[in-house]
Amino acid sequence: MTVYLVGAGPGDPGLLTLRGAELLRHCDVVVHDRLIGRELLDMAPPHAERVDVGKARGSAPVSQDQINTILVERGRAGQCVVRLKGGDPFVFARGAEEALALAAAGVPFECVPGVSSAQAAPAAAGIPLTLRSEVLSFTVVSGEHAAALVESVNWEAIAATRGTIVILMGAASIGDIAARLRRGGLAADTPVAAVRWATTDRQEVVRATLATIVNAGVKAPSTIVVGSLAAIDFRDPQAALQRLLP
Repeated sequence: MTVYLVGAGPGDPGLLTLRGAELLRHCDVVVHDRLIGRELLDMAPPHAERVDVGKARGSAPVSQDQINTILVERGRAGQCVVRLKGGDPFVFARGAEEALALAAAGVPFECVPGVSSAQAAPAAAGIPLTLRSEVLSFTVVSGEHAAALVESVNWEAIAATRGTIVILMGAASIGDIAARLRRGGLAADTPVAAVRWATTDRQEVVRATLATIVNAGVKAPSTIVVGSLAAIDFRDPQAALQRLLP
């Protein structure tokens, strides 16, 4: 059988792909992340085993090596395994590490793409990532709190692109990140929006600027958008028109 690395999407079960839903309905085992909703787990057959390998910041009861071992062992046992991961398996989700472990063990696997929160969260908040007349690029970057990861990102160079910046896992580091983006040339009044629990009934949006975001109460799990387009909210079309039209 095959191990399927399935992207669960950003939170709304309706955003799971048809391929992901099909695999869930016929699997023997679901190995899932902490933030996977009950609605998705209930799609698996009643007899399917649910294995919770979820991590939270500062807490990892099941290590990544252990997760890799679970996937390899279940795959070798001939089970249909769905590794259900938030967002997309290959976007800051350690899916590549799991794929490497499976490949090294000779276990067949398939990656099933999911809707990443990098795109879904801004859209759910009414924020476009690009606008033909104004912004022609966007950058997705990890804001992981670990100092080594934060320091390894050239935030000043990212600021210089003048495109939209989408930061995942950056709530705990947003003060340092904002300071470095300002050192890279972004103005203090550059709009920032933090979208928490995107696409779910708990969604909330915090809007601020690079100067004020550190005190705006941003909490995980949030997708943070930086740039001129972060001021737009197409959930209020009239306000969006006033912002965009001359």
